Amino acid sequence: MSHESDSTNSSRRRFFAIAGSAIGAAAIASALPREARAAELPHLTASDPTAQALHYNDDATKVDKAAAPTWKAGEACHNCNFFQGGANDAWGPCQLFPGKSVHRDGWCAGYAKKA
Repeated sequence: MSHESDSTNSSRRRFFAIAGSAIGAAAIASALPREARAAELPHLTASDPTAQALHYNDDATKVDKAAAPTWKAGEACHNCNFFQGGANDAWGPCQLFPGKSVHRDGWCAGYAKKA
């Protein structure tokens, strides 16, 4: 029985090694296309219905304060919790505007300060 146990343990170890490698490779492969797609997302425009509803502007300093009274100086997409771009990216994905990228210096009424 000890011989069978050694064989079973060896098979299990081999299975988990192969499974772990496959999962790791799949995770890396799936992340690469997402990064490439993020750079290719169309830029959000002020004419987009969701952008209009949330008073989005590419330049936070030019937000219509009368239409968007929740805006505060210093708020911008790059320091919003929903902005998914990198620290130095001019444009990046936003969770509030799926399939579009927003300007790092933009602002919308959905702004939520990063923690």
